[in-house]
Amino acid sequence: MMPDELQVDAALTPAPRPGQGQVDPNDSALTEDLALARLKDADLNSDAIEQINRNAAVMKSRKVRIAVASHPCTPRRIALRIIRELYTFELMQFALRPGAAADLKRIADELLVSRLTSITLGERISLARRSSTLVAGALLLDKERKVWQPALENARLTEAAIVKALQRSTATPAFVEAVSHHAKWSVRHEVQVALLRNAHTPFAKALEFGRRIPARQLRDILHTSRLPEKVKSQLRKEKGVDGSD
Repeated sequence: MMPDELQVDAALTPAPRPGQGQVDPNDSALTEDLALARLKDADLNSDAIEQINRNAAVMKSRKVRIAVASHPCTPRRIALRIIRELYTFELMQFALRPGAAADLKRIADELLVSRLTSITLGERISLARRSSTLVAGALLLDKERKVWQPALENARLTEAAIVKALQRSTATPAFVEAVSHHAKWSVRHEVQVALLRNAHTPFAKALEFGRRIPARQLRDILHTSRLPEKVKSQLRKEKGVDGSD
């Protein structure tokens, strides 16, 4: 954060009301449970939060770190520092926390995505099952079936995330085929359009989806499609459209 931003942050911080959540950072009596109880107070002022943050013993607690980072009155510089220091599954939990600011959750998600290539297979599988839409969508492009398959079943996954993955050249043939047969996703119009543009969509499924698309729209789709030419030719023939501009 730039110096002028720090000044603005300080200027906007309300003065503490007498007795409101004051915490001694060196107070050995401050426990994890007590800190968590105080952080449940949405009106806890930023000074009190900063004092909790200075208590090294209490801040060793994963729960306290996440609670501090997600509190609405936590100074942004503190929240950002904590987020950047979180471990993989702490980031996931923070990104799913209802009370956390949307922009901070987005930062946590992006940090997670940036770490995907360096974490273990087991961690990626766990993330695929439980993570946010953004992370689950990124894991659809994983080379391992054990990863992208649970991501495909993630309850937070959206149609837009499926379409985005299908548009990437790094989507594996096995993933594309799985989507084309998926009971939930293969019946969605936008997913079918994305599959008709993907080079790895199975021949029979491409014909099935193409038959459901109006001729004019199909012509436009095939104009930018990476399907094999023989598949596009068959679709054009069935719908009575040509390949000219």
